[in-house]
Amino acid sequence: MSQGRAQFHEQHLLDAQARAAQLFARKSELHGAWLNWVAGQLYELKPAEFASMVRRELQRLTNPP
Repeated sequence: MSQGRAQFHEQHLLDAQARAAQLFARKSELHGAWLNWVAGQLYELKPAEFASMVRRELQRLTNPP
């Protein structure tokens, strides 16, 4: 991981975790429509690196160890 990428990750990790938690919280409300809805939400996130971080956090939330 390059220094710039590592620094970006460190600076935005808490925001990505918070955004993923917000998106995940809507799952029980939206039921089957959640996947399409969350895909649209992720698509709108910028920059792409942040969207990827949120996507990884969502995966962690939906597939706990």
